[in-house]
Amino acid sequence: MTSFPWPVGSATGIGSMPGTDIAEAQRIVLGELPDLPHLPELPARGPGADMIGRGGTFLVELPIELYAARWRMAARPGHDLRVALDLLERDLDTMTEQAGEYAGVFKVQVPGPWTLAASLGLPIGGQVLRDPGACRDLAASLADGVRAHVADVRARLPHATVLLQLDEPSLPAVLAGRVPTESGFGTLRSVDPAVARAALSGVVAAAGVDVVVHCCAPSVPLELLREAGARAVALDLSLVRDLDTLGEQLDAGLGLFAGVSGRDSKDLAGQVRDLWRKLGFPLKSMAEQVVVTPPCGLPSTAKAKAALTAVREAGRRLTDEAE
Repeated sequence: MTSFPWPVGSATGIGSMPGTDIAEAQRIVLGELPDLPHLPELPARGPGADMIGRGGTFLVELPIELYAARWRMAARPGHDLRVALDLLERDLDTMTEQAGEYAGVFKVQVPGPWTLAASLGLPIGGQVLRDPGACRDLAASLADGVRAHVADVRARLPHATVLLQLDEPSLPAVLAGRVPTESGFGTLRSVDPAVARAALSGVVAAAGVDVVVHCCAPSVPLELLREAGARAVALDLSLVRDLDTLGEQLDAGLGLFAGVSGRDSKDLAGQVRDLWRKLGFPLKSMAEQVVVTPPCGLPSTAKAKAALTAVREAGRRLTDEAE
């Protein structure tokens, strides 16, 4: 039987939460998700707290800056990067203060190399994605940064087991050649799957911990992610169409972070259970292999807290149903 790093019947959040108070957000996460808490991300605080700005904090010797309200590569570190680094340090300090004695699995999130390449601009114009050499440099830099970040989190949470989430919402578009150019009048050419896999493998290997890849888009390349070393994938179940491929990869040992929304925990657990039955898997394995999460986007702090409560209770329902 495959062993997964998270407790049976676990639930967690995707990462991003509403609001601007990191201390409150971390308290909510630790209170509502005791089996698999995570470091909250609060993009409402503005540039530097957004996914791409935070991603820039993990790039080693590749500084970024804001230009015309978009992030791009920079010649040297400046004010914008310092703001992003300060926000990250504040979040990590809050995590250390509130979760320093936590002894379970704790998740942190980092944007993946292809989402960064599709979103970051080059100093000469256009996205990093259009330059294969720049993509290789970015992936290598991110791997170094991820290695250091995971080591830092481990030192801050000495009793915890760190789980890394790579956020790759742009990956399907990168592979399909659907990323728009900077002007918006065209699209960038597709990236070869072998090239995409190699970059992801480098980041996963550098992390040195179990990795879940999150992609809230249709047509997620599940086999590529498993071959790149991902321990699990985090998907919005409402966007999953190809059940055969999903079943094949789960049967090969991939874990599933199932993003679901609904009326209550019974409804959420029912969606996961129905999927599991359609795939033909025994209920006994469901609570071990599946982690319940909300989908991307939580509209308010109150609704975020309710959503995390619901997925926690749904995870426990899965455990009861599997017995």
